[in-house]
Amino acid sequence: MAEREGSEPVRAACAPVRRVTARVNVAAIERNCTRLRTELRGGAALCAVVKADGYGHGAVQSARAAIDGGASWLAVASAREVSELREAGLRDVPVLVMGALSMAELEEARAADADVVVWSERDVEQLAAAGGGRVHVKLDSGMGRLGTRDPAEASRVAAAAMAAPGVELAGVMTHFATADDLEDDGFFAHQLAAFTSWARGVKEQQPGLLIHAANSAAMLREAEAQFDMVRCGVAIYGMDPFGKNPGARALEPALELSSYVAEVKRCEVGESAGYGRQFVAERDTWLGVLPIGYGDGWRRGLSNNADVLIGGRRYPLVGTVSMDNITVDIGDEAHERVRCERAILIGFQGGERITAEEVARRLDTINYEITCGLTARVPRTYHRDGVLLAQLVGP
Repeated sequence: MAEREGSEPVRAACAPVRRVTARVNVAAIERNCTRLRTELRGGAALCAVVKADGYGHGAVQSARAAIDGGASWLAVASAREVSELREAGLRDVPVLVMGALSMAELEEARAADADVVVWSERDVEQLAAAGGGRVHVKLDSGMGRLGTRDPAEASRVAAAAMAAPGVELAGVMTHFATADDLEDDGFFAHQLAAFTSWARGVKEQQPGLLIHAANSAAMLREAEAQFDMVRCGVAIYGMDPFGKNPGARALEPALELSSYVAEVKRCEVGESAGYGRQFVAERDTWLGVLPIGYGDGWRRGLSNNADVLIGGRRYPLVGTVSMDNITVDIGDEAHERVRCERAILIGFQGGERITAEEVARRLDTINYEITCGLTARVPRTYHRDGVLLAQLVGP
């Protein structure tokens, strides 16, 4: 390392890299969908949920990969999300908008030829007045959010949809509150029984409609919950819906989050790093500085509470996560060698790996909050098992 007399050492610039990148393997999404379809029984269809920008992976790219893997439906939460899919050329695949829609959003969803969810006779009347469309009636069997809790009212809504001009009753649905809790108190079974009884009664009157209820957890947990279609989100991205090891269920994480070691600096006993001096060195050491922070979605709750992979080894994140930077304790070993090295925050390196599930456990949250939380400042790249498919998407 060259030095100038009376100055700081002259350091070679790091190779040109982005400060943070999320690399998404669309082949993994495709394989996850293919693998999930092996669990389906009775001809049930796979609906890939690509809301929230594909759980942070990119909605359009994830949707295309899911279709290549055998998904025959897509689902989103908003009208804007279905418009994005249509504008990207995904015009022929049916899309279900699962969220609540204002009148303006309802018009946008209709213009995008999307199915929508209703749970009151007023919803049906508004849709008919707007020109009609395909609807799925939602029974709130216990989630306590959208939908009617009253099966009799849900049946009246279904009847209204069958009678309204221009309106087609396409499906009936519910959503489970505890499917991901394998030790729940029987509430999942209660919801399943309540929905099954009502839905089958409606289907007797409209044999061609779709019955659907299962998310990723319910689909993997209970074959009886699969009905005519399952709505899988987290699992298609290779994350475990039960928050455990995705590999144990033959799921392949699709996203890798990386940064690099932008600086290495000495930290002697008593010296600190980061806001609030939440890390104070108890021994002489070296710190690596990585240009990633909560402005990128790497949460402040990971302060003194995460590991980073550099050169295939784990190093602890120390100090407070700031908006744009974190620090890791790299010790004395080969401290200068790690400067400019890639650092993996989610993914594999050497024989080590850090999963979204691990990060979620440290934050006492769920794996897909981690990926959904990656901000627009993080560019996404798309590849198929290492072969680049698209240039950077994002800043």
